[in-house]
Amino acid sequence: MTTPADKRIPVDFAEPSFAELFTPKLITVLREGYGLTALKSDLVAGLTVAIVALPLSMAIAIACGVTPDRGLYTAIVGGFLISMLGGSRFQIGGPAGAFIVLVATTVQQHGIDGLLLATLISGIFLVIAGFLRLGTYIKFIPYPVTVGFTAGIGIIIFTSQLKDFLGLTLSGPEPGPILDKLEVLAAAVPTASPAALLLAVVTVAIIVLAKRWRPGWPGMLMAVVIASLLALAIGLPVETIGSRFGGIPRTLPMPSLPSLSLEKIQDVLPSALAFALLGAIESLLSAVVADGMTGRRHRSNCELAAQGTANIFASLFGGVPATGTIARTATNVRAGARGPIAGMAHSVFLLLFMLLAAPLAAYIPLPALAGVLVVVAWNMIEKHAFAALIRSSRGDALVLLATFLLTVFRDLTEGIVVGFALGAMLFINRMAKTITVEYQTPLIDPDVADSSRERVPYDPSLVTDPDIVVYRISGAFFFGAASTVGAVLDRIADQRKALILDFSAVPVLDSTAANTIAGAARKAHQAGVELFITGTSPAIRRTLFTHGVRPPQTRFGRTPESAVRHLQARSADSTKDAGETRESDLRS
Repeated sequence: MTTPADKRIPVDFAEPSFAELFTPKLITVLREGYGLTALKSDLVAGLTVAIVALPLSMAIAIACGVTPDRGLYTAIVGGFLISMLGGSRFQIGGPAGAFIVLVATTVQQHGIDGLLLATLISGIFLVIAGFLRLGTYIKFIPYPVTVGFTAGIGIIIFTSQLKDFLGLTLSGPEPGPILDKLEVLAAAVPTASPAALLLAVVTVAIIVLAKRWRPGWPGMLMAVVIASLLALAIGLPVETIGSRFGGIPRTLPMPSLPSLSLEKIQDVLPSALAFALLGAIESLLSAVVADGMTGRRHRSNCELAAQGTANIFASLFGGVPATGTIARTATNVRAGARGPIAGMAHSVFLLLFMLLAAPLAAYIPLPALAGVLVVVAWNMIEKHAFAALIRSSRGDALVLLATFLLTVFRDLTEGIVVGFALGAMLFINRMAKTITVEYQTPLIDPDVADSSRERVPYDPSLVTDPDIVVYRISGAFFFGAASTVGAVLDRIADQRKALILDFSAVPVLDSTAANTIAGAARKAHQAGVELFITGTSPAIRRTLFTHGVRPPQTRFGRTPESAVRHLQARSADSTKDAGETRESDLRS
């Protein structure tokens, strides 16, 4: 990526020290100056997130095949450590819907002790990955893969909640594979409970309506409370947390190591690796989302080390795997959080709930929690992104569908690995098509006479106008380079009025890169910066259009020079109009 000479961004090539890379963002925020106003904002944000996390943590734990208290243990212990030690200012940690399938399978195969041991080992793997600085490479996962496996997880969560959503009575244990599960659930439809279906539908309706008409209200908690009061007042015959699990305890358990043996470690090692891989992807994806919302930058390796530490301690307290959660992190940002203390406060508020109001949890109907997870599953399926990738190109559609179908019908890890391999092959194929062979091409470009028509007259306005900045992107713009270009575009100065991106030297652009440009376009629009993209080929322009980079938010032109002249001419017209207005005012 190149920029005009006097517009280049200074880069410090000095290797950062270990302490600089792994200093938690909490320390950074405190060093910047942390006052009472920031503390109040963080406490309000923490309470807001806790209200969202309370029903969600219990619902995810139940869907994983464990008791609801283990979800709270994870949010309290794991969430606190992720915020305190992490490399993101806004990350909220806890149990995540993405882990439901893996955790449920591990519990079925190895029991609770096996789950705790796998969580402990995955934490160790994540700490090692952070210290080896492997977090940087997680960014190389192509965008279609993340959309595909997230949508696949959403489908799996949705089907896993049908039993409680409909109040079905099964003759035997619920199968794990989705096709077998659907067959058993379809056979049990005659046993559906109208009361359970009523509560589940009421829960979903309240969440959806609250999000649409009162987005600042805690829709999930409101839905669970109203459903619980409705079931209690009418005496609906539905299962509750109390009837299935006997309620939740009022205190945290004492920490203890899970049972250790070489044979047991070997048995749970595949699950631990899957937990670590998914935890790394999910947490860093969540941190990237927070970066896009706030304009800040997280430190991926510090974040991985914090995630690992959180999983180690979560397992000691009997919790399930913890990771960064996109929905709760986004809620934290929207609630006005200033730093990691908001995430720590969210865990403290959840602990206070356990200490003071745990007996009330026994009255929560399980169909209501199923309704909460159905909404979560629906939101996990990025429908617009999925449709955009299907339309984008056959290659991206192939990667997306392969990842999605393997995740749903085979295995999550297999879906990620195959999707990444297909993405790499697709990139190699695209790069091969950009190769050109010229006859008798000299090794060194010859000098060109000043009178040659090949030379473009020098335009000083490209480097002298303080309100316009021009970036020229050179080379293949694909998922491996997207994070680097995105980091540079994030540094656009607030005082700029216009940004011009020149794509004339970009031979190929994939969906990950197009998504990066879409994020930069949204950020520029929010900041009032006008964005021009010049020099795009028809194929690149179609890819950008598919991902939402289109007029009027983004304008397209042939060359940077023409875009600059257009902006300057319009600025001159505006100045002239303003002058004529002032002169007219003086005459009047």
